[in-house]
Amino acid sequence: MKLQIALDDVTLEEALALVDRVKKYIDIIEIGTPLVYEYGMQAVRIMKERFPDKEVLADMKIMDAGCYEAEQALRAGADYVTVLGVTDNRTIKGCAEAAGKYGKEIVVDMICVEQMEDRISVLEELGVHGLAVHTGTDQQAAGRTPLDDLKIMSSCVKNAKISVAGGISAETVDKYVQYKPEVVIVGGGICHAQDPEQAAKSIYQKLRENKDEA
Repeated sequence: MKLQIALDDVTLEEALALVDRVKKYIDIIEIGTPLVYEYGMQAVRIMKERFPDKEVLADMKIMDAGCYEAEQALRAGADYVTVLGVTDNRTIKGCAEAAGKYGKEIVVDMICVEQMEDRISVLEELGVHGLAVHTGTDQQAAGRTPLDDLKIMSSCVKNAKISVAGGISAETVDKYVQYKPEVVIVGGGICHAQDPEQAAKSIYQKLRENKDEA
């Protein structure tokens, strides 16, 4: 299992400093959508240049012009780019084509996707590399967690890698690792922790312990 840090409501300078503190415990650096809005692809370039041994995900949440928009992030150095699962299949195919050109991967963000089992079947037929359970902050505020969707996804995914995000922290990560997602995504649970390095270390160790037990 890989640990992905989601950098959202921080400045680029704060993000770089934070990653520098926790780098030995993380595998994937996510340039969150707010950072993409604020800094564009420069955030992807700088993060990849500063931490070349880490994978970088650009959380573009692409909804249209899939090939063109995905290629922007891939050219900047992203290893993964996100596209929304609720969008048109042609948009997703365009993202996948761009990823194939660069030898990288597309992750489909399943936020707000209904009839998840049926949609997963279609997405896997389209050849997507990853599927991400994502309970957004607005949904979390209403009391929703990613666990139910993770259970569904874990039971029906055949080939794609599974990621999970949505309010996960050192205190709650055990509930998620039992379903063995390939990637656990943590934002505020690290970034807003009193001691981000200790939080990242704790989560990292739990992921590795689960891997060793598997």
